[in-house]
Amino acid sequence: MKKNKLTELTNEELQIEKKKLKKRKFLKALLIGVLVGVLFILGAATVHYESPFGFIPVFILLFIIVKIVKSPDKDKILEETLKERNIN
Repeated sequence: MKKNKLTELTNEELQIEKKKLKKRKFLKALLIGVLVGVLFILGAATVHYESPFGFIPVFILLFIIVKIVKSPDKDKILEETLKERNIN
């Protein structure tokens, strides 16, 4: 959402968006945790079996994790709008 669309929302609608934001943050953290776990297992298997091409999936997982972590632009805008209106 853009800043203009968020400023047009009422306080009740912003609270609904805040609940959705909490769910997104939880699911994002869960997904990152699962991917990091898979990353460690995959890395250990790659080292154990000494596969020369085994690091390609490791780099792909690292790329996915970085993309997930750096994606929350609209979340930041929503948090700023909530702080401006003093909605807790």
